[in-house]
Amino acid sequence: MKKDENKAEKRKTSHFYSKLSKAIKDYNLIKDGDRIMIGVSGGKDSMSLLSGLASRLQFRKENYKIIAVHIDVENVPYSIDNEYIKDFCDQHNIEYVIDKINIDFDKDPSKSHCFVCSWHRRKRLFELTEKHNCNKLALGHHLDDAVETLLINMCYHGSISSMPASLSMFNGRIELIRPMILLTNKEIRDFATIMNFPSEKETCPWDDKTKRNQAAEIIREMEKRFKPARKGIFKSMSKIYLDYLPIESGKNPIIDGLNVYRDKN
Repeated sequence: MKKDENKAEKRKTSHFYSKLSKAIKDYNLIKDGDRIMIGVSGGKDSMSLLSGLASRLQFRKENYKIIAVHIDVENVPYSIDNEYIKDFCDQHNIEYVIDKINIDFDKDPSKSHCFVCSWHRRKRLFELTEKHNCNKLALGHHLDDAVETLLINMCYHGSISSMPASLSMFNGRIELIRPMILLTNKEIRDFATIMNFPSEKETCPWDDKTKRNQAAEIIREMEKRFKPARKGIFKSMSKIYLDYLPIESGKNPIIDGLNVYRDKN
């Protein structure tokens, strides 16, 4: 029985690394000489990404450097296992940076705490890429995140948009990459369980995933009727036939840029 379990675990870890490698290759995410900052929240997604890119370095697929960064929001009551992450980084010769920030949530009360916190943490990561001379920022989003975001944007914003595997930003100074974009949430969860990654010690009380949970439930219901729905929806974003969409005459459906939250200062 134990032997069968070991085989199953090896199969799942091999599948994880294979999907990670395929995304990096298909989307041309990593090149020799890259300095990659990884945003580490402490959850299963970011730890799996950190582990995956650290492991890839051992096989010399590309010659790149990794810096792991955790943004500690001091006025938000949550905590992660920093000691575990630091030990992991030390073992893999990876620099680990903890950057502390405070957020004024009263500045724009029309936005949810979760949205404002996420925006400020992302903004700080971008700032730190310049400080640490990184040309890429890697985030732990996956296939389910992309599909859920597509549905949310279609339903709430009336637009077809999601999470790209790579995105050039700030006039090309930084490239945001998502190496786990071909992996499902379940595949990452299985990998994290096998690797025995710790979860957050204290989760954020303002974590608002209502819309995302609703989108995830819709996708699960769709899969009951159409088994390949999840991956089919994901693939559809790379196969768009403009001639077969109800586009108003004389209008261009392609929109450059997004409306994003901006600091009023």
